[in-house]
Amino acid sequence: MNATSIAQQVHLLGVQAKAASSLMAKASAAQKSLALHGLAKLLRSHTAALQVDNAKDIERAKVAGLEDVMVDRLKLTPQVLETCALGCEQLANMPDIIGDIIGMKERPSGISVGQMRVPIGVFGMVFESRPNVTIEAASLAIKSGNACILRGGSEAIDSNKALTQLVQQALLESGLPQDAVQLVQTTDREAVGHLITLKEFIDVIIPRGGKGLIERISQEAKIPVIKHLDGNCHVYVDTACDIDMAVTIADNAKTQKYSPCNAAEGLLVARSEAETFLLRIGAIYAAKGVEMRCCPEAKKILSQVSGANIQDASEQDWFAEYLAPIISIKVVADVHEAIAHINHYSSHHTDAIISNNHSHIEQFVREVDSSSVMVNASTRFADGFEYGLGAEIGISTDKFHARGPVGIEGLTSLKYVVMGQGQIRN
Repeated sequence: MNATSIAQQVHLLGVQAKAASSLMAKASAAQKSLALHGLAKLLRSHTAALQVDNAKDIERAKVAGLEDVMVDRLKLTPQVLETCALGCEQLANMPDIIGDIIGMKERPSGISVGQMRVPIGVFGMVFESRPNVTIEAASLAIKSGNACILRGGSEAIDSNKALTQLVQQALLESGLPQDAVQLVQTTDREAVGHLITLKEFIDVIIPRGGKGLIERISQEAKIPVIKHLDGNCHVYVDTACDIDMAVTIADNAKTQKYSPCNAAEGLLVARSEAETFLLRIGAIYAAKGVEMRCCPEAKKILSQVSGANIQDASEQDWFAEYLAPIISIKVVADVHEAIAHINHYSSHHTDAIISNNHSHIEQFVREVDSSSVMVNASTRFADGFEYGLGAEIGISTDKFHARGPVGIEGLTSLKYVVMGQGQIRN
């Protein structure tokens, strides 16, 4: 496919999405719920067929020498597909916020002024690896009354095509336009360049993938971008905390799954708890093959742990998003030093404190400048499904237009509505 035909193909997707967005904006809550329940049913009934298509992507990825963590992200296991289906159902059962009018107040002139929640229109999404993102994006587009154009990674093309066909089937069966969710069918990277400049058709671009992809789109897009570059998340173990809880959370945040952006990459521990805590978590990490990159104080303590893989942390390690069985570990004086470290080195994604001290918790929550702040909970909860959003389009570390997991509200806008009874301005 030459550059001209790719441009024409992407342009056509834009035309079709714009037309579909007008129909989606006025779709009834019942229609949207019907489509989402239908999609959940199709995902369950087509699980075996989807795994056949998914197996092609996995085999191709292995032959290409893709890293294990990337291959893991490709997998459409029955569990992954069931989570997608549950997300669709959760969204379907949530209130429809489109058309809601909030804050209506009467002014001295007699007019009443409020704001109505409306769809953004059309969003474009460029993502890598995880084909389940196709369902998350599609289901959120349906619920929020938007249209979307999806461009998944070449490594998941067969999975994404199969999933998009099911989405379009669910849309048609509910009386909604199938072009409300479209997939860029080519794996040629030239398509991304065209997609992110279609400002006459697309209202926002959402990149979801590696830092290189997101930086490229942020620099080249002619359309507003909702993004996050890194997921350098931290767990801070505070003074006089529940050590059993701290060990359990620090283990889960790092090792429950290494590849997500909400996995912990940095571990901070107050000096008063360092010896007790680090010997226990160090033994767990050692048993699970996690490499520990440590400050001198942490290294001295962890050197007592049999079989521990301990390395000296470099300055760059404090900034690193590993997405692998590696974690940076630093002993800090107190909550003040922990907050300072996080605000300097973190990616402002998700950071957690394990503490029983109310004033420390209050300070941490108030002062840590991240899109999600956890108290006595694993960073792995930073997720649209876990937050009750039904699904997420991504996690934004921007401060405009959305921050944190981006669900339905993040895909809407507000317009002013003025009600009068014949008033004129003097």
